[in-house]
Amino acid sequence: MVYSVWCIVSNKCIAEKIWKMVLKGDTAGIKPGQFVEIAVPGYYLRRPISVSDVDNDRLTIIYKTVGKGTTAMAQMQPGEELDILTCLGNGYDLTKATEEVLLIGGGVGVPPLIYLAKKLREQNKKVHAIIGFNTKNEVFAEEVFEKLGCDVQVCTMDGSYGRQGVVTDVIEMPAPYYFACGPMPMLRAIAQKVGSNGQMSMEERMGCGVGICVGCSIETKNGVKRVCKEGPVFDVEELTFSD
Repeated sequence: MVYSVWCIVSNKCIAEKIWKMVLKGDTAGIKPGQFVEIAVPGYYLRRPISVSDVDNDRLTIIYKTVGKGTTAMAQMQPGEELDILTCLGNGYDLTKATEEVLLIGGGVGVPPLIYLAKKLREQNKKVHAIIGFNTKNEVFAEEVFEKLGCDVQVCTMDGSYGRQGVVTDVIEMPAPYYFACGPMPMLRAIAQKVGSNGQMSMEERMGCGVGICVGCSIETKNGVKRVCKEGPVFDVEELTFSD
């Protein structure tokens, strides 16, 4: 965990209720799959946001306005400063990736896969990405994956863009290894269809974000684990997908 002050470079809406914020600061040690905790002025609890990209001294986060805190973040302007905790949680283990991998993301589970795809492509891995959304107005990141050299497929629940259906409807290739992030029902369906040869980033409500409050604990085959500390990324074979 690293505490530092960051300066907002840009903060723009890129899809319905989806915002992309670029910050300037100390990015040392940040890994794909990790998250940051942002102190929003006027709010007691920090907001946990996944890392979307790192480029030299620039950190990119992509977040959805779902409450008062993230709505306040959307109003922030370039030049404002934020105090942020970085290098939180365990990220994706890239050493387990095969030469050809599948990335699967749904909604706000898509952002952490961007930095992951970037690092996998730097290792010359062949990357397939399947990203799912409810409707066309919520779609983002397709062009980003394409620029990284990934084979991308987009699906929407209502069929307004890409293929109609959920991400598991689009999965056709056998995946030697996969990485996924999204809501629990999606992750459960992926495990049932693709198997346990992969890693998943779990989405849970976090209080402290550093493992103290244990509010984000989940049951695993190896006992109770804190998503913010032992996760958010877990090997699929360790997960029980209990409600």
